Amino acid sequence: MALKIYERHLAREVFSSTALVLAAFLMLFAFFDLIHELESIGKGGYQLRHALGYVTLTVPGRLYEIFPIGVLIGTLYALTILARHSEITVLRASGLATREFLVSLGKIGGIFVALTFIVGEFVAPPAEKAAQQLKLQTQGALVAQEFRSGLWVKDERAFINVREVLPDASLRSLRIFEFNDKFELVSISHAERGRYVSAGNWSLEGVSRTRLGGDKVRVEHEAQVSWKSALNPDLLSVLMVIPERMSLVNLYLYIQHLSGNQQKTDRYDIALWKKLVYPLAALVMMALALPFAYMQDRMGAVSVRVFTGIMLGIGFHMLNGLFSNLGAINSWTPFISAITPSFLFFIAAGGMLWWIERR
Repeated sequence: MALKIYERHLAREVFSSTALVLAAFLMLFAFFDLIHELESIGKGGYQLRHALGYVTLTVPGRLYEIFPIGVLIGTLYALTILARHSEITVLRASGLATREFLVSLGKIGGIFVALTFIVGEFVAPPAEKAAQQLKLQTQGALVAQEFRSGLWVKDERAFINVREVLPDASLRSLRIFEFNDKFELVSISHAERGRYVSAGNWSLEGVSRTRLGGDKVRVEHEAQVSWKSALNPDLLSVLMVIPERMSLVNLYLYIQHLSGNQQKTDRYDIALWKKLVYPLAALVMMALALPFAYMQDRMGAVSVRVFTGIMLGIGFHMLNGLFSNLGAINSWTPFISAITPSFLFFIAAGGMLWWIERR
């Protein structure tokens, strides 16, 4: 739908203000991230150039996180400036109703929704994975060691223990405990190395297998064997990227893997719904900024309103994380846990608009 003249002017102001706010936040976060990375310089081959590369690759993830906050502050600032120049007063005097103003903001906000989704789905996940791989490769570290014995994964009737997962998703020092349908241990396999070959197929090297049958125990040694497993590099990649920065496809596949092995999926279910709901937060933030534009200058200077926007944005970010954690701990419905922060801020926006209209 084509934008009207005042909508184009409004869009220019909102886009420029939001871009400025996002750039400022990204530079601030990048500075603090770099300061944090200075502690790791010198570990293995990790140097300053690697730290700079790591921080650069984490910028898309940061951008995704702060998009709603940037939209709120940018829109609030743009509308406040327009109000100070009496442009909003002229629009309202010309017959522009609040509902029409919200529709106009919604058209502009649709761009932010699309950008948030694109960054969160196609830019941040691969960049985050590349950042973790860069850091791990230069430091010579492991991808994950959740227990002293390494990583544990359930695959149908087998339990897999991996001592080391390398950045290229190859495995080192893994053990496979296989059970029959009566939950009786039938074999224990140990392999020095594992390499992913093709869909569902691994090549194991230096394999020692202990077979248990009745009163007999048989030990076999093989230089190389093929091993079929649902375990794959995409599943292992979740160890390097937090659920909130994974793509929808990887989240869905990992949830299916966990469900197929009767494991809890609450955290990943919430992250999946958040990925679907989070882009819409930009529309809520723009609606929340509108009441401030209707207030008269005597009710607060521009700086005060921008500070209020920052506090509201921080509150939204904290509330978003709080409900995710509470939902995972208390096994709340994932959709409710994901949408509640945005819904509460939407109610707040509606309440503020009602109060302003009543005055």
